[in-house]
Amino acid sequence: MIIGIPRELAPGETRVPVVPASVKRFTDQGAEVQIESGLGLAIGIKDDEYAAAGASVVTDRAALLGGADIVLRLRKPELAEVALLKKGSIHISFLDPFNEHALVDAFLEAGITAISMEMIPRTTRAQKMDALSSQASLAGYAMVILAAERLDKILPMMMTPAGTISPARVFVIGAGVAGLQAIATAKRLGARVEAFDTRPVVKEQVESLGAKFVEIDLGETGQTAGGYANALTPEQQKLQLEGQKKVCAQADIVITTAQLFGRKAPVVVTKDMLDVMKPGSVVVDLAVESGGNVEGSVLGEEVDINGVKVIGLPNMPGHVAGNASDMYSANLHNLVLEYWDKESKSFQLDLEDDIQQGCIVTHNGEVISEMIKNARAN
Repeated sequence: MIIGIPRELAPGETRVPVVPASVKRFTDQGAEVQIESGLGLAIGIKDDEYAAAGASVVTDRAALLGGADIVLRLRKPELAEVALLKKGSIHISFLDPFNEHALVDAFLEAGITAISMEMIPRTTRAQKMDALSSQASLAGYAMVILAAERLDKILPMMMTPAGTISPARVFVIGAGVAGLQAIATAKRLGARVEAFDTRPVVKEQVESLGAKFVEIDLGETGQTAGGYANALTPEQQKLQLEGQKKVCAQADIVITTAQLFGRKAPVVVTKDMLDVMKPGSVVVDLAVESGGNVEGSVLGEEVDINGVKVIGLPNMPGHVAGNASDMYSANLHNLVLEYWDKESKSFQLDLEDDIQQGCIVTHNGEVISEMIKNARAN
């Protein structure tokens, strides 16, 4: 089997899908690996390093895509590139299949087995392949570092001859993977941290990191089987916003990480909440690419709303692209090698396997994922 890895062409993408260490893992198992020239330049990896790991370097992108049995990438492909893929080949990347209906249709028409990295089940066995979690963890770190840079105060308490500086107050909304890493990072930097999540089950995790869990009585909430928060009723949303407003008024930094799997992100910081925040405070919206958690945040921009800096920069993991690339590359090779047969030197599809059932979107001209079938029917 030929594994083909094209360069990422999306504007502003600083990560790369595969690093030389993963190439060596593939070639050690008997795979033939082809990479597009310049694949790793965004993080300083030269073609020679991939070649030393056993890859062939290709300059013709169309030929690479058309000749590969498995295509590995990070971002979803352009529609025009789907038509270049070999019929019956396997394409693995983030796909956003809940929203990219035209892309799913293109995979169906081209006869491609499309595997979506965001659809990897959140199970113990699949943990090593879970790219959403690996990237979210880095995003949580990057958000706090970015906010600390923009804030006109230091985060830790400091005792000086001129007096004692109080620690900055950080409020994290959403205690999933990104939120927990944001809490941990802010605590390591010495801030006083509070956090809220609609899932009471995460209270213990928040407190284990040294943060205070903000108690807001929303009634019955809970989470999905995959660990994501359930959508709130309008009444619950109102209670949540009222409770959070009081905390925001005291915060120097607000980090929002609330996302709903496959759906538009909920607004968790409204304009009136921003109005009560102190001038010079900073809000970072992780969900800006999926609709935004913050009323007034703008994708790709930092805006000033009544003296509050609202940061809506995309691709937070890309701010630490070296580590993000290493982790995503490991997620990919763990997925491929989990189903690699060394004797036949090929990836084995098994539609009865629980992980493959979760992440395969299309196969043999049909939509395989039940979740995507239901989403397309509604």
